[in-house]
Amino acid sequence: MQEKTRLRFAPSPTGPLHIGGLRTALFNYLIAKKLGGKLILRVEDTDLGRIIKGSQKHIEESLEWSGITLDESPARGGNYGPYNQSERKKIYKQHVDKLIEKGSAYYAFDTKEELEAHRKNHELKGKTFIYNSHNRHKLKNSLTLSGKELEEKINEGDYVIRFKTDENRVVNCKDLIRGNVSISTREIDDKILFKSDGMPTYHLANVVDDHLMKISHVIRGEEWLPSLALHVLLYEAFEWDAPLFAHLPLILKPTGKGKLSKRDGAKFGFPVYPLNWEESEVVYKGFREEGYLPEALKNYLAFLGWSNDKEKEVYKMEDLINDFDINNINKSGAKFDPEKLLWLNSQHIQLMSDEDLSKIISAQMDVDPKKSIFITKMIKPRLEKLSGLKDTFNYLIEKPNFDTKTLQKFRNSEVKENLDIAADFFSGHSVIDASNLKQSMFSFLKEKSIKPGKIMPAIRVALVGKLEGPDLFELAYFFGAKEVVKRLNNLSSTI
Repeated sequence: MQEKTRLRFAPSPTGPLHIGGLRTALFNYLIAKKLGGKLILRVEDTDLGRIIKGSQKHIEESLEWSGITLDESPARGGNYGPYNQSERKKIYKQHVDKLIEKGSAYYAFDTKEELEAHRKNHELKGKTFIYNSHNRHKLKNSLTLSGKELEEKINEGDYVIRFKTDENRVVNCKDLIRGNVSISTREIDDKILFKSDGMPTYHLANVVDDHLMKISHVIRGEEWLPSLALHVLLYEAFEWDAPLFAHLPLILKPTGKGKLSKRDGAKFGFPVYPLNWEESEVVYKGFREEGYLPEALKNYLAFLGWSNDKEKEVYKMEDLINDFDINNINKSGAKFDPEKLLWLNSQHIQLMSDEDLSKIISAQMDVDPKKSIFITKMIKPRLEKLSGLKDTFNYLIEKPNFDTKTLQKFRNSEVKENLDIAADFFSGHSVIDASNLKQSMFSFLKEKSIKPGKIMPAIRVALVGKLEGPDLFELAYFFGAKEVVKRLNNLSSTI
């Protein structure tokens, strides 16, 4: 094990950062902080044909918004850079050459057409074609060509470099989540380490970089579990100590069947990216733009695949770091529950200071900061998200639009009479005191022999436009007597 704890998050810029990737980054961050170590961002951009413009920026900005701080990265720098793999080609070439010298790798010159012909031939015989010790000596590579033929082929430059997998061996690997994993080399291809375009594959680049960057723990998605044996063999071939490995379970669709995708977000109506992402003139909404707090998202993602024995669900980051334990990460996939995330978001909104929340409300609703504080105190208990506040609470700043269905229920003479009575009451209260307004009004209604249930709903509709909203008397205090009377008369004239 390395002297210091160092973990890395190593995404490929082939698209926006998915919440599955964000969870991987979060788990790496929690473990790094728990163990007093560092977190590195390394961008694995060696697959040039799949890189999407803007992806790296989206990844970096998503991590920044999420509050996952990096100790080393392409933007931040560090002692082990460059942190973009596309800038490390010479390093990979030097290391793959060492493997060739040791006999652990070899040049291969088979064309796509030739390999496809081999596959079809095996299929006809009911077999599966695997490029390894079973047939490598029957194929076109540096193990079968003469010295002169090999030199000519190398000079032509159209080749790949493959790893020479051990023959008839069981590779025993340890995974911190799944325990011991044993894989036979009979099932492993002689994987390509270096491509014909002069770029390394993931297998070579990640092993070389993890070693050179002194990575102590490799925490990644379970899609890489089948490659674990190959990576262990590569460490052996280089005569390096391997890091500790852990492969995280999948994040599943809300139905629990299959991996969560961007299409699921569109289908079920929730984001799957931390930030907005535009693709083919379609904008996929991010959690930030949809009004989710990064604290809530991190809190929720931490429990997707991890559990503890505490009866606690709402976590601040410092508490997550203290309680997080890699031994409590589950093997099975975790179902994404948008309703649970929404609930957690509401809980984290309640944890915000009124001052901080007021600034958001003031900016969104374009109201005076003094008014904003009062609005904050009224609506804070009702908030689930911090988006669309102006549309949701527009009745606080302008005349309400009446809900059509609700309005139909109030079209009768009794309601109009009660609205007039309510207007008389408020007209007599030039200064409304929210603390005793309720008592005063109930006394007034008692004198008039009017049950509160007959008149209070109409007052609410007059003030809000529908039968919901903050405390009625807090609303009345906020508006003031003059505005309340105005709104009561507006409803009366409408019905």
